[in-house]
Amino acid sequence: MKDKHVLVTGGTGGLGLGVTPTVLAAGPTSVTIPYLNFHQVERLKSILTPNDFDRIQFIPANLTDEGSVENLINRMERVDVLIHLVGGFSIGKTQEYSFTDWKQQLDLNLNTTFLICKHSLKKMLQNDYGRIVTVGSRGAVQPGGQLAAYCASKAGVVALTQAIADETKNTNITANAVLPSIIDTPANRQAMGEENADRWVKPESLAQVICFLASEAAKDVRGAAIPVYGNI
Repeated sequence: MKDKHVLVTGGTGGLGLGVTPTVLAAGPTSVTIPYLNFHQVERLKSILTPNDFDRIQFIPANLTDEGSVENLINRMERVDVLIHLVGGFSIGKTQEYSFTDWKQQLDLNLNTTFLICKHSLKKMLQNDYGRIVTVGSRGAVQPGGQLAAYCASKAGVVALTQAIADETKNTNITANAVLPSIIDTPANRQAMGEENADRWVKPESLAQVICFLASEAAKDVRGAAIPVYGNI
């Protein structure tokens, strides 16, 4: 990603703590990170070096709101690489799951992906260059009980990504997804305990796969959904 302008959504989150430093190590000119919670910005800064700060711009943005997304993209000179990490999950049996929670999962996982890809693509097409990497889930291809909303929304992320890959054939734009199983983040340890955490996917490991897909080396990889399951 040398000399590229990179957008990392969710760059201050649990997965972002592993991905953002790896992105910075790949040599981009700039890294733009939208955020909602400034406390998470401070947490990310605490693991970076002062030299990294010169290349990062933090922009407050609500990725479920199209106007906010459009403003975010318009503030960037270029979008050469989009790495979309924003997402989350909730658990519940289908017959007990509220429609409000269902819509929230679609908003958080699928609708943010649509909005950020839509507006990033406009800039990428202007320059005939782009790398889009989204985060699906193992549940997108192997749905599990009590995760219907999460799995359905992540399956949508994969389908959307592959549709974009097809739309951008014959351009220098690629779109691919990674499919992690459980990621070893503080939030997941708190929710599920730490007994099997050593078998989960480390954020830094997933970051290597993501950054490969975002690089020149992956220019011929389009529409892939790459499983990153760790040891489970």
